[in-house]
Amino acid sequence: LLFLSETGGKDRRSGLILTIPLCLEQTSMDELSVTLDYLLSIPSEKCKARGFTVIVDGRKSQWNVVKTVVLMLQNVVPAEVSLVCVVKPDEFWDKKVTHFCFWKEKDRLGFEVILVSANKLTRYIEPCQLTEDFGGTLTYDHMDWLNKRLVFEKFTKESTSLLDELALINNGSDKGAQQEKERSIDLNFLPSVDPETVLQTGHELLSELQQRRFNGSDGGVSWSPMDDELLAQPQVMKLLDSLREQYTRYQEVCRQRSKRTQLEEIQQKVMQVVNWLEGPGSEQLRTQWGIGDSIRASQALQQKHEEIESQHSEWFAVYVELNQQIAALLNAGDEEDLVELKALQQQLSDVCYRQASQLEFRQNLLQAALEFHSVAQDLSQQLDGLLGMLCVDVAPADGASIQQTLKLLEEKLKSVDLGLQGLREKGQSLLDQISNQASWAYGKDVTIENKENVDHIQGVMEDMQLRKQRCEDMVDVRRLKMLQMVQLFKCEEDAAQAVEWLSELLDALLKTHIRLGDDAQETKVLLEKHRKFVDVAQSTYDYGRQLLQATVVLCQSLRCTSRSSGDTLPRLNRVWKQFTVTSEERVHRLETAVAFHSTAEKILQECPEQPEAFNEMDQFDEIEAVGKSLLDRLTVPVVYPDGSEQYFGSPSDMASAAEHIREKMKLVSLKKQQLRQPEATTPES
Repeated sequence: LLFLSETGGKDRRSGLILTIPLCLEQTSMDELSVTLDYLLSIPSEKCKARGFTVIVDGRKSQWNVVKTVVLMLQNVVPAEVSLVCVVKPDEFWDKKVTHFCFWKEKDRLGFEVILVSANKLTRYIEPCQLTEDFGGTLTYDHMDWLNKRLVFEKFTKESTSLLDELALINNGSDKGAQQEKERSIDLNFLPSVDPETVLQTGHELLSELQQRRFNGSDGGVSWSPMDDELLAQPQVMKLLDSLREQYTRYQEVCRQRSKRTQLEEIQQKVMQVVNWLEGPGSEQLRTQWGIGDSIRASQALQQKHEEIESQHSEWFAVYVELNQQIAALLNAGDEEDLVELKALQQQLSDVCYRQASQLEFRQNLLQAALEFHSVAQDLSQQLDGLLGMLCVDVAPADGASIQQTLKLLEEKLKSVDLGLQGLREKGQSLLDQISNQASWAYGKDVTIENKENVDHIQGVMEDMQLRKQRCEDMVDVRRLKMLQMVQLFKCEEDAAQAVEWLSELLDALLKTHIRLGDDAQETKVLLEKHRKFVDVAQSTYDYGRQLLQATVVLCQSLRCTSRSSGDTLPRLNRVWKQFTVTSEERVHRLETAVAFHSTAEKILQECPEQPEAFNEMDQFDEIEAVGKSLLDRLTVPVVYPDGSEQYFGSPSDMASAAEHIREKMKLVSLKKQQLRQPEATTPES
């Protein structure tokens, strides 16, 4: 019974051939009946109208089984069967057994039954319509047909069930399309089988059936296909068309449902974001209006604000994701949802941007406050340093250190000026931001909070201005004092320099002003130069005295005692007295030398013919006395008031000057002798 089949062959009337192979084993008539019913249900009514030719292969069975099968055909398909060919074995059944005449029972059976050998079947059926088992050439693979039939049955069952389910889903969606917008869709209402899988199975089955129309390639055996209706190609194609149509509608329904579900989820998430930002998020910002009164307080407020920003960032991330989803839906271009999507997008964007602007405004305000307090702290430290410097008494060592201290003081004051200017700029910027703070207050009156902030900022700037003004006043006093000290040191240094200059003049007088001249004219020139030299020394002394008087006035103004003027004045007076004594000695020597040279030159220039000029010998005695006196002064040191002594020049210098005077005294003495000789000879003559 397993091989009971329709081979696809046809008889001479174009009726289908039904083959019933029997075997030696017991044959179940019930199973045979069911199988026949199934096989006869496959062809169309048109095909059935042409009748069947049934081949009962009894070559491997008993006669009584064959007889039972033939009689059973009467009950199962009497109208459709036109001819029954019973293939007998080579060794015919016993005549007694086969005495039953089927032809006499034709009217009762409703069809003709013939007993025929396998090699005689070609008398009734063309060889090309018989399989190889009956000597024909029809290629037929029963297992292949059975497998294909099972696939077809499975496909038919699944596709029919799927069509019903899809139709139910699609029709229900069409009827309740409007209601689905107002209620949640049951996403569990899905087909029991995967439509894609069923469609793929149908396409593969149809492709296999259609491929059987052509001969095999590469030398394969040709295969004659069954009738198109028998192979169910039209049913498969019809089912596939219906499935595609319903599946396309189902996909659209799913897409609409998915879109609606996605839209509802987006709407729900949008409201969550909006409700949080306008609720807890806005409340957090409403409570944060202070700017702090120091760097530490501003930093604490910044840390608190960062925590608030962190919470907002999580919702902003949701906003970005939702905005992308809404943009994707808008790009899909469904007209019915565009207005709703754009409204959601606009609402979400407005709330998020407004909240982000408030966060940014708050962050900028706190940053400006931190910068203001930082500048204020730096300025306060600069003022403290400047005040500390001004509170320390000035005790410099010299004028250079005073100048350096004064320069440092000016630099600190300039730095304070720049710091105060920077504080004013930061404060004004902060005040401008605070004045704009009311626009973000969500209707809350922030006048009190702003007034406290404004009063604090203005108070800090006013306090710094007062401190800076006090420091400026102290700097002015300190600057005047330091300038006076610079002048004092300068006077003391110049006075000490005057003493040095006067000492140098004294030293030059003693060491270089030693010549007395070779004649009266030269000595007079030296005397004139000496007077000018004394004038220079007098000016130097007067300059030193004036400087020392100025130091006394400055010391009285500064209420301090000069460290150097106390010994400078005695030194100046001492050097000046020494110079005066030395100068007087120099003048006396030069004047004596002028008298000596003048008298000597007068005597030496007198002519011998005028002896009356030398009547008086007192002139010779006088010049000798002057010369001896001058020589004596050259050997005597200059004695200062303090008892100290100092010689003019070196001994060799003095010896040279004395030698010149002696030479001239010898000439005068020789002249005297010459004048005396004529007097001695005159009486004798």
